[in-house]
Amino acid sequence: MLTWTEERLKTAGKKVRKMGNTMEDRQNSIIESFQSLLEKEELFAKVVEFFPYPIQIFSLDGTARMINKAGLEMIGIRNIESHVGKYNVFEDPVVRELGFMEQVKEVLTGKTVYLTDFNVPYKDLIRYFNVVYRDIQTISSDITCFPLLNANGVMEYFVAVFIFKKIYRGKEEIEIGKQYIETHWLEPFNADEVAKAACLSKAHFSKLFKKHTGVTPHEYYINYKISKLKEKLLDTNLSISQAFAACNMEYNGHSARLFKKKVGVSPSEYRKMSK
Repeated sequence: MLTWTEERLKTAGKKVRKMGNTMEDRQNSIIESFQSLLEKEELFAKVVEFFPYPIQIFSLDGTARMINKAGLEMIGIRNIESHVGKYNVFEDPVVRELGFMEQVKEVLTGKTVYLTDFNVPYKDLIRYFNVVYRDIQTISSDITCFPLLNANGVMEYFVAVFIFKKIYRGKEEIEIGKQYIETHWLEPFNADEVAKAACLSKAHFSKLFKKHTGVTPHEYYINYKISKLKEKLLDTNLSISQAFAACNMEYNGHSARLFKKKVGVSPSEYRKMSK
């Protein structure tokens, strides 16, 4: 037979599992679960500990008061002692650099705050905090911050719940980006769409892509397009102009100079050499 505490934990778990797909559905279920337990400190602590999502509880000055096991594991924090009572979200350089600080502070006005696509470069966590070294490029999550009110309706704490999305290790995302470029090489280059395919911001994807490949996504696109043009130029049934057109390129002075810059010879010279 379940104890009263176990029954409440089970009920809270059911509420979480029934959460909808939208951020609003998830937020409402989470707030309902936590707000109802705030006055029961022991039970509240157990719910936080076994909550299936990474979660942190903060004092109104921004100091971390609680973090659960899922939160420790996601962020890579070595132990609770190095975090609780020492970490302050309002002094976090990563939150500031990502441009989310003002949004986070809005929770102090009583608002529920949604942070979408909170993509944290793991190297910054290593740089600023005592986290475990892991072969990770980026941790991506959505975060819901909401106030916790006491029985008198006064805010005592605020909560940050992380809806974990993905850990990016770098190489996988680069391969996805390459595949997208190679599939859409006949289309005009679109940096936003390439980054979107890899589920990263344009700036972060471009930086990561160059780190792993030595060229920017646009340079990779041009190089791939030129490689396809070289194949078309080998087909003597096509004129040079038709070979360019088959690659969705106009044969003019600019495109001819670009080809020579990349290949070392002009299109006509390349065709002669190939014979």
